Amino acid sequence: MNTKLLETDYLVIGAGATAMAFVDTLLSESDAHVVMVDRHHRPGGHWNDAYSFVGLHQPSAFYGVNSRELSTWTKDTTGLNQGMYELATGAEVLSHFDQVMRQRFLPSGRVQWFPMSEYSAGDGGAHHFKSLLNGEEQQVVARRKRVNATHARTAVPSTHRPRYAVAQGVDCIPLNGLPDIQRPYLRYTVVGSGKTGMDACLWLLQNGVPPSRIRWIMPRDAWLIDRANTQPGAENFERSMVSTIDQFEAIIEATSIADLFARLEQRGVLLRIDKTVEPGTYRCAIISQAELAQLRRIEDVVRLGHLRSVQPAQITLDRGSLPAEPDTLYVDCSASAIQMPPALPVFDGDEINLLMVRWCQPVFSAALIAWVESHIADEAAKNALCRLVPSPERPVDWLRMWAVTLANMTSWRQDEGLNAWLSTCRLNSINAMMRGMRPDDTAKIALLQETGAKAAAAAAKLPALLATLT
Repeated sequence: MNTKLLETDYLVIGAGATAMAFVDTLLSESDAHVVMVDRHHRPGGHWNDAYSFVGLHQPSAFYGVNSRELSTWTKDTTGLNQGMYELATGAEVLSHFDQVMRQRFLPSGRVQWFPMSEYSAGDGGAHHFKSLLNGEEQQVVARRKRVNATHARTAVPSTHRPRYAVAQGVDCIPLNGLPDIQRPYLRYTVVGSGKTGMDACLWLLQNGVPPSRIRWIMPRDAWLIDRANTQPGAENFERSMVSTIDQFEAIIEATSIADLFARLEQRGVLLRIDKTVEPGTYRCAIISQAELAQLRRIEDVVRLGHLRSVQPAQITLDRGSLPAEPDTLYVDCSASAIQMPPALPVFDGDEINLLMVRWCQPVFSAALIAWVESHIADEAAKNALCRLVPSPERPVDWLRMWAVTLANMTSWRQDEGLNAWLSTCRLNSINAMMRGMRPDDTAKIALLQETGAKAAAAAAKLPALLATLT
């Protein structure tokens, strides 16, 4: 079979959220041409594989791509997000990316998109991809750079086998299968304590399963972000800014890492499901107080580490075994949503790595990286603006993320062009929080100034706290 040859400026591997955000800003800020290659049949990456009841945990107002609103700027009047701005459903997120591709990218004449295709790197920096449907191969010459949008390696249960042995006769499904259940079970065991595990528990409770019939296998408790502190809109500006100041003051006043997290909890910055259990992880998970109250109704929480095997009469975990209840449905939520990225620079010769450059905000980070690529020539200067913010895993990563984020933000303020772009970027959460704010609102302006001063003081204190970890 003959190999076709394509030429383009940027070859983007992936068409998930970060890839879409990057290309969207690249189109706005440059005259570049792009080839996008992805295994899925439509843009959206892992959103294509997620469960039918998946949705954003953060407000829609600062998710998606910069050029198009995802949010309708309405507040939920019912449910567990009542009183707060909407959370887009998975279907709405996919529609957003699909419309961006079909109504912006492709009509521009500067984007070629190859869905259902597998990328492979050849010798000497050659780039190839093959159709998963007809096997046709194409070679790509990237005149400028290859963009790797796959580092997050976001996993969902439907695309991964359980990370434990499941004996014959045990009913075990990924949480994608919950809406397809055809009969009631006496017991439901949710395996996994991340965002998907919380979603599974909440779905069961909202659909009438009594909490007494739910067992939750929780390898590690997590520190959680209160969604009420991340709300957009001028009416929420004061609370959002005060919460940010609270974080900086906790850093400034902390005498140790343990003292830091005690202060963060006392100020309502971070939450946990059980106040008697010390969390062992932090993954940027966002939750409402109403959702937290629902999860606390589940009393049968197993904290014996990761599940190793399930037998009809017994479950085995890292730190012990328990009897298995008869007629139990096991709901697998054990896939790790976001993998730890490699220790790479964002700009690496003829490669761009889409990694986080601000705390818990990958799509904003991708858009900012595209702006930097479009306007800054020197690679060292680019990387100085885009130092890698580590993906969080342990609680202390909350601190490490802030250390790099504050350093990056200091660098951004020194670039006039980048500052101007940041002031209009829809994905910049501070803009969503300032929406509707009057320029003569002296109280809010004073809060912004106080936030900046506290950020500088926190940045000065961070090295001392981080030094206690070595």
